[in-house]
Amino acid sequence: MKTIRIACTLILTFLVGVSCSKSGLKALESGEYYNAVIQAVDKLKKDSDNSKALEVLPKAYKYASEDLLKDISNARKSNAQFKYERVVNDYKKLNNLHDKIVTCVPCRNIVEPDAYFSELESATLNAADERYAFAVNLLNKGTIESARAAFQNFDILLSYAPNYKDAREKLDESLFSGSYHVVLEPPVVNSKLYQYSNEFFVSKIDEFLQKNKRLNKFIIFYQPEEAKQLKLNPDHVVRLEFIDFVVGETFIKSEKEKVTSKDSVKVGEAKIAGKKVDVWGLVDATVIKNVKTVRSRGILSMEIYDYKTKKNLLREELPGEFLWTNTWATYNGDERALRPQDIKETKKVEELPPAPQQLFIEFSKPIYDQFTSRIKRFYDSY
Repeated sequence: MKTIRIACTLILTFLVGVSCSKSGLKALESGEYYNAVIQAVDKLKKDSDNSKALEVLPKAYKYASEDLLKDISNARKSNAQFKYERVVNDYKKLNNLHDKIVTCVPCRNIVEPDAYFSELESATLNAADERYAFAVNLLNKGTIESARAAFQNFDILLSYAPNYKDAREKLDESLFSGSYHVVLEPPVVNSKLYQYSNEFFVSKIDEFLQKNKRLNKFIIFYQPEEAKQLKLNPDHVVRLEFIDFVVGETFIKSEKEKVTSKDSVKVGEAKIAGKKVDVWGLVDATVIKNVKTVRSRGILSMEIYDYKTKKNLLREELPGEFLWTNTWATYNGDERALRPQDIKETKKVEELPPAPQQLFIEFSKPIYDQFTSRIKRFYDSY
């Protein structure tokens, strides 16, 4: 019985503690007055007769209001940068308390909250003026780094003043000025024969540009024609050229293997004592296994250089290879000597390899994968 009483006491203590926590008492006692108001209001919306919440709410609201108004006064008197954003946040909290209380009938019966909507509007304008002037000053410095800083500040401004002056246009301007503008030239192939095959690689580059117009927030890619139309002086230019390639390099390897039947088979007839009898024995054959390999390979030169200084920022050679193979077999001798795998191989015939155009495409596929990986890695630091 004693054990049961102890367990019941612990459960009751736990439930009281939970109830106090939900009513905001613990928050009030620890000086978290704003949270204490929120918790008390939420509790009273569910249970209008909750004695703890009814006791907590007026005290918590009084202390929360006093603290927030004091913080607003101190912020106004300070010389801190963006001090009005601190004022805005405090007025938003005061108005949030007002809105929560007025939508709770039992709360309104014991607390009459104050609203600060006009004060918030005025503080928001002051905060926006302050942040806007700072961001414009950064943008006017004319560097990529300062433009990026300006972008971050315009973004903050628009989060609380979305219709302020021309801040949205300034945001776009700072994004443009803070970006690296990169022209990606189509790959060059110094061969008329393979210009058609190169169209595959060109189309893949176009696909890359469509999916990665902005590789990240501050990297913008352009096709040469697009940059020309915009009269753009890019920051970087990416040049691609197939500097070395071999298509259709063919090797044929043949191997002979003598095979013998596993079991005896009929190899003829003979007369014994005037009677015909079958003659049995092992038979042989020579299997000629052929492997034809057509190798196609190439190297793509990838160069990134600074358009203004003409300085090379990156130069790499990206290799690619494609192997096409064809296997078949022939034999000399007795077919019955062949193993199942030999029979399967002898039914195959020598095939013609894909056309050179297709072989060019195949070896360029792994090169494209390397290109996309490398260019993304390069601009990760930008």
